Amino acid sequence: MRAVFGVVFAGAVLAGCQQAELAVTDASVQLPVVSGRPGAAYFTVKGGAQTTSLVAVSTPVAIRTEMHEMKQEGGMMTMAPLKDVAIPAGGTVEFKSGGKHVMLFDVSPSVRSGDTVPLRLSFADGRTIEVKAAARAAGDAADHGAH
Repeated sequence: MRAVFGVVFAGAVLAGCQQAELAVTDASVQLPVVSGRPGAAYFTVKGGAQTTSLVAVSTPVAIRTEMHEMKQEGGMMTMAPLKDVAIPAGGTVEFKSGGKHVMLFDVSPSVRSGDTVPLRLSFADGRTIEVKAAARAAGDAADHGAH
């Protein structure tokens, strides 16, 4: 009986020690308001067991992508490109409107609101994660419940 209890207890301990995996959730793409202007990609990155950095985001529906961050400096909103974004172990980094985001240049005019857009996120440790992002036109309701 003790041997069985020991095996069950050890299994429970090991299950509790499983390391969190790097994950990307809540992906969406804001389509350009005016054709020829950039769109934007938003998502949340949940860090895994070790710190890493997001170094690139790509999609087949845009010619070029760039990571940027909006900041309030001296009473003015500024935007600057980001070479990479640190993803802390076990932490969460949000790419959202008014903060970190990915600019999508020359978005294919064939992409429409409601379409699914593939995003490929590349990390400094060599991992890549591919997610499907919901495309939204300007003015489309995001996930605001009953608003």
